[in-house]
Amino acid sequence: MADHEKIGTVWTDDELDLIVADHFAMLEAEQAGRSYVKSRHAAELMARIGRTHRSVEFKHMNISAVLEELGHPTIRGYKPKPNYQRTILDAIERYLSSRPVTLWRPEAVELAEPGGLFVEPPPPLQPARDRPKELERLVRKFDAGERDFRNRQLGKAGERAVFEFEQHRLRAEDRPDLARKVRWVAEEDGDGAGYDIRSFDRSGRERLLEVKTTLGGRTTPFYLTRNECALADERADAFRLLRLYSFAREPRMFELEPPLADAVRLSPHTYQASFA
Repeated sequence: MADHEKIGTVWTDDELDLIVADHFAMLEAEQAGRSYVKSRHAAELMARIGRTHRSVEFKHMNISAVLEELGHPTIRGYKPKPNYQRTILDAIERYLSSRPVTLWRPEAVELAEPGGLFVEPPPPLQPARDRPKELERLVRKFDAGERDFRNRQLGKAGERAVFEFEQHRLRAEDRPDLARKVRWVAEEDGDGAGYDIRSFDRSGRERLLEVKTTLGGRTTPFYLTRNECALADERADAFRLLRLYSFAREPRMFELEPPLADAVRLSPHTYQASFA
């Protein structure tokens, strides 16, 4: 039962820690394909902290808004609402700093068929926006691009999905001869070519595909290597960047073509120190 004296009051750190932990419990279950009941979670949390159902629901949507900024997937039904108190950032930071969060397992992704990726147009490039300094610091600390870049299992799973998608697409376009020639270059030859998959369009023109995969949403940032950027400039006719997102739940994909600076905002992330 709700404590009416709490209505309209600021959530305490203890209350925020409880709802953030509950949110991640549901999110991990959803991403792993395990069933759970949101209303049961809400009822148990309300009984512990004395907050109203409306307040609990709204706070979950606040958490979704922060996780979206961090490049994490979000819970179905909890649409991100960004008008949150700064203290929710502290609670999420405490949670993420204190334990590993497992939101993806390789066996969890099962495409209905090799051509089962949902393909859509890329998002438009939006004007640069200022984040609150507390959010900007949190985003830097839990860098989504670096997280995805270092997750080789996730990267390989995305590459495999595109490799099979390209074969399926060419067979559907009545080019089984070209489908047999599609190569997973990163798997066969290792990294370093500046692209992952060598494919073709229906007419036989080469497609050099660099695959970037994330568990987050369609605008989650990603890393590009110097080699990939150079190849995009040198082979603008053939280079294509395929962005896979929402990969653990409902994999979707869009394609970017050079010049990449027209499609995404490129910014230097690291500096090289040398003595010569």
